[in-house]
Amino acid sequence: MKKSLSILIPTRNDDCTDLVKSLVEQAASIQDLDYEIIVADDGSTEGTIIAGNRMVGSLHNCRYIVRKENVGRAAIRNFLAQEAKNEWLLFIDSDMLIINSHFLEQYLKTENQEMVIYGGYKVIGRKLHNLRFHYEKTSERKHTCRKRREHPYLDFHTSNFMILRSLMLEHPLDINYRGYGYEDVAYGKQLKDAEIKITHINNPVGFSKFENNCDFIAKTEESIRTLKAHRKELYGYSRIILFAEKLRKYHLRGAIDSLYRRSHNKWRKRLCEGKGSLLLLNLYKVGYYINS
Repeated sequence: MKKSLSILIPTRNDDCTDLVKSLVEQAASIQDLDYEIIVADDGSTEGTIIAGNRMVGSLHNCRYIVRKENVGRAAIRNFLAQEAKNEWLLFIDSDMLIINSHFLEQYLKTENQEMVIYGGYKVIGRKLHNLRFHYEKTSERKHTCRKRREHPYLDFHTSNFMILRSLMLEHPLDINYRGYGYEDVAYGKQLKDAEIKITHINNPVGFSKFENNCDFIAKTEESIRTLKAHRKELYGYSRIILFAEKLRKYHLRGAIDSLYRRSHNKWRKRLCEGKGSLLLLNLYKVGYYINS
């Protein structure tokens, strides 16, 4: 069983105090575990959240680092890896919940030759008119541990994974991914290219915080702009890219482009109001990709 762990939590405008408290409780109960928890604020704009998270620094073996500049989801994780002192790193997104009383033990019991381990996530709660909730809940069945093992590099996320520190320092995330989205997809590809195995286990965190529909659409648009900017290196790792290529192959891209240009404002309004389906969301995403 591993005995040296740095738990690393990047955050931006999220209250992560409950998450940290639950991790401290578990870590403190594991005999002979040398642990630390580091929270790094990546340029939050909400002062009350920054102030509230400062209590993390008063907890045993915890540090809270505030960075004024937002450097992006890849760079902040690289920074945390450099700040950590222990052999193994466990990254958890700040908006997640610990839903298993043996969560840390599950990771610590994995074999040492398994140098990258992903635990997955589980959607918690129910929000009837929230588009993000419906998107994640519908996608959840496609991301069971068994399904993830079929495509270990395609189905990897940085929201809940353990990695050997020396390995991450040798293979950091690509800091060119500054905007929202796809830094984890790129990292999965990077690990595959380096022939580094990703082990998938059933050890999910809970996903229960869902932004409102308009904020979700804005984040989706930002992620698609990121995808478009990195489309060459992400080819084969995105259904949107592959679908856009099929449209081009069958001479349908122009038709979708024209439909999107005529209808995108109406589609966006419906999605923000919670009246749009996931099918409409997917159509909007493809149209936005083609036009971005």
